[in-house]
Amino acid sequence: MAVFTPVGTDALEDWLAAYELGAVLEFAGIAAGIENTNFFLTTEKGRFVLTLFERLSAAELPFYLELMRHLSDKGVACPKPIAALSGELFRPLCGKPAALVTRLPGRWIPEPDAAHCALAGTALAAMHEAGSDFGLHQENLRGLSWWTRTVPEVLPHLDEATAGLLSDELAFQQQHLPPAIGQLPSGPIHADLFRDNALFEGDVLGGFIDFYFAGCDAWLFDVAVAVNDWCIEQASGRFIADRAQALLAAYARRRPFVPAELRIWPVMLRAAAFRFWLSRLWDIHCPRPATLLTPHDPTHFQRILSLRREPTSLGLPNLPS
Repeated sequence: MAVFTPVGTDALEDWLAAYELGAVLEFAGIAAGIENTNFFLTTEKGRFVLTLFERLSAAELPFYLELMRHLSDKGVACPKPIAALSGELFRPLCGKPAALVTRLPGRWIPEPDAAHCALAGTALAAMHEAGSDFGLHQENLRGLSWWTRTVPEVLPHLDEATAGLLSDELAFQQQHLPPAIGQLPSGPIHADLFRDNALFEGDVLGGFIDFYFAGCDAWLFDVAVAVNDWCIEQASGRFIADRAQALLAAYARRRPFVPAELRIWPVMLRAAAFRFWLSRLWDIHCPRPATLLTPHDPTHFQRILSLRREPTSLGLPNLPS
């Protein structure tokens, strides 16, 4: 959620003329994140988030926006796209496709406890169930195919040891994921469910946000992404047992894990760590200019991946069977 494309007052007002939202009361860029241009927008009719899509094409956008509308209509707490008077869910703004969604209440919790993790686990399972009958399909655009294309782009920028670890893990995932993936329950996933993509009001989960990495993949990948962020010591990357147990148990009460998921779980934890290590390396070494940009430290997920590659030394959290 960086600002790559500035939006002036005149351009904003011209764009909003296609909606019935009243006068603009507040408009401010969001500095966090690194993928799209985002603004908080408050008008006489409510609070919204305006997104200009920097990498996603107009052909790709219906999947994300229709998925959020589908999930919201089925009771999942997530942003709901606002349609223009013409019915369009996105329109061009400053040369980029742009969409408006509702702004959820609450704030993210930097250090979630076991209770927060349980709420997230239940909501994640409910989201997977709600999306199981979604009619559109799009692959996870940051999945194995992307890893295979992107590793060669970043390798020249790395020292020998780091490049060796990256290449070795890619080979491991190429060997283990394809044979397993067809046996795993799958459908639309969030694919980026970090703790800062969930909002809380006190002890109530306000909802999940930022669905613009969503795609169709194994639901277990979503679980692994969440556990690798929500349930760890930030400094070390090691699991916090009560958080992991709470998230996984709550998820399983809503959507029990199947035997194939139990078998592939250690591989999936590695896959989730690898995906974010690689994307952060790519953002650092192949950057784009932005007015506001907060790049993430890739060594955080390098450290997590190294731990997941040595499960006997730390005890991976078990999936409830």
